[in-house]
Amino acid sequence: MNYRLTVFAIITLAWLQTGLPLKGISTLPATASADMNNVAMPVTIDRLKEAMDLSVAYLVKNCLENGKFKYRINIDPDARVKPRYNMLRHAGSIYALASYEKVYPNRKTRQTLKRATAFLKNSAISPIPERDDLLAVWSHPEITGRRTPLQAKLGGAGLGLVALLSMEKVSSGTTSIEYLRKMGNFILFMQKTDGSFYSKYIPSKGGKDDSWVSLYYPGEAALGLLMLYEKDRSLKWLQAASDSIAYLAQKRKGKKEVEADHWALLATAKLLPYYHLCQPPLPQKAIEHHAIQISESILNSRPKNYINSLYVGCFTDDGRTTPTSIRLEGLLAAKEFLATEHSALRKRIIPYVNEGIAFLLRAQIRSGPYAGGMPRAIQVLPANHPQFDPSFNRRATEIRIDYVQHALSAMLQYKEVFYGAP
Repeated sequence: MNYRLTVFAIITLAWLQTGLPLKGISTLPATASADMNNVAMPVTIDRLKEAMDLSVAYLVKNCLENGKFKYRINIDPDARVKPRYNMLRHAGSIYALASYEKVYPNRKTRQTLKRATAFLKNSAISPIPERDDLLAVWSHPEITGRRTPLQAKLGGAGLGLVALLSMEKVSSGTTSIEYLRKMGNFILFMQKTDGSFYSKYIPSKGGKDDSWVSLYYPGEAALGLLMLYEKDRSLKWLQAASDSIAYLAQKRKGKKEVEADHWALLATAKLLPYYHLCQPPLPQKAIEHHAIQISESILNSRPKNYINSLYVGCFTDDGRTTPTSIRLEGLLAAKEFLATEHSALRKRIIPYVNEGIAFLLRAQIRSGPYAGGMPRAIQVLPANHPQFDPSFNRRATEIRIDYVQHALSAMLQYKEVFYGAP
């Protein structure tokens, strides 16, 4: 392990254990949500804005001229970094950058978005064999760096739509409606009659393949379809998204603990205002209950005790950042659409997201060549940690674009929920 990083972690931990207040602590402004009930917020809007700016600057700096991001780096110079790439995370980065650009317009961000969007469309999106009416997001081995057959992932189509439709809100006309419809048609092509999906389309294996099932692909697909519905207003997109979320609700019905499916919560937030317009596969209460199941499972699974104050707010006991970011995305979405009859759950969510955002801000690198980067974990694990593993520590100092993207998305949602429009 790099000596400077180890010393930095020790100094940071020692400072936190002094009990001194973290920079940026404040009370909530009078204009904020009434749900807060004068609960102290972990950060000021200025500190939050600083963190978002740093995240965006990192992604902008690490987007190459051809629109491809520097996918993964490690701030430990002795760590070996494998040359990998993931188009879903590329699309997710476009989504986060476009969300930021809508709130804080900036020329450099727009230029980065244009390059990244062009790379997505030119390098990954094309029809499936003998079906020019279906556009898929392909994972090409020469780009991904993996020894896997050429394949199109359901989640790629879902997040591809999310990315391109987010870009449309920044620069209308970047992608034609016909192009977007063909991407939506691919998702419908991959959907089964019960609302579930095939996860992949692999030409060398005969096409549709469900030998592996992804937790997140259905929610990603549903969110993409719902954003397409907002653009196109064809009920087939809304119906397919409704069927997808209803399938997940049926599958998880009666379970006390369910997966932390943040994409399903984000899709549900988008679905509920339109749910009455389609042929509801389940009563709306069942869809809402599914969201409550996920939210309560997320809250109940957070560590009850932390090893030290550095970890407070983390949703795992090993200090990883992205599991916290994605759970915050889901909880912040749920807090906004849960009915007033669930006010107790909404209030319960508040301190968790406050502490979670504070955790992410502590983990973010704030200066130097990697400023704005979000490491995989807030620190390496000490030898006496129950989960100590040298392989974990080798990756703890890794920064990947999705670590930054999910943290940025969570911060943007937090800002909207508690501070509103600029």
